[in-house]
Amino acid sequence: MDEDGYVFIMARTDDIINVAGHRLSTGGMEEVLAHHPDVAECAVIGVADQLKGELPLGFLVLKSGAKKSEEEIVRDVVAMVREQIGPVAAFKTATVVKRLPKTRSGKILRGTMKKIADSQAYKTPATIDDPAILEEIREALQGVGYAK
Repeated sequence: MDEDGYVFIMARTDDIINVAGHRLSTGGMEEVLAHHPDVAECAVIGVADQLKGELPLGFLVLKSGAKKSEEEIVRDVVAMVREQIGPVAAFKTATVVKRLPKTRSGKILRGTMKKIADSQAYKTPATIDDPAILEEIREALQGVGYAK
């Protein structure tokens, strides 16, 4: 529960990525990112990597009126994950987005985001709140070297 009384459910068992043989929780990384004072909402997915199997990639939705630049906030969250989870997490990449793709019931479409990042075919889920968000995610991913 945060200081405003919002309850967050963390740690689904299927949100585990394999980074160089280490099983890491994306939910644990999201919990760290969410503690940054300028982050309103976040998601972490595992993206394919030839050397390590998967690497974590973070998506950050910033609070309106954030005082720091996007680049500073990304540097901050990378350092926070390194400090709180450790270098084994190999968390080095995050991108700022205006919004996250969600179903009408509010579930973040992490699987679809991962397929976009890994340049795999995907179907737009029938339950998506706004399909236009997927193109925004693709553009953000291309900005950090994915979704080719």
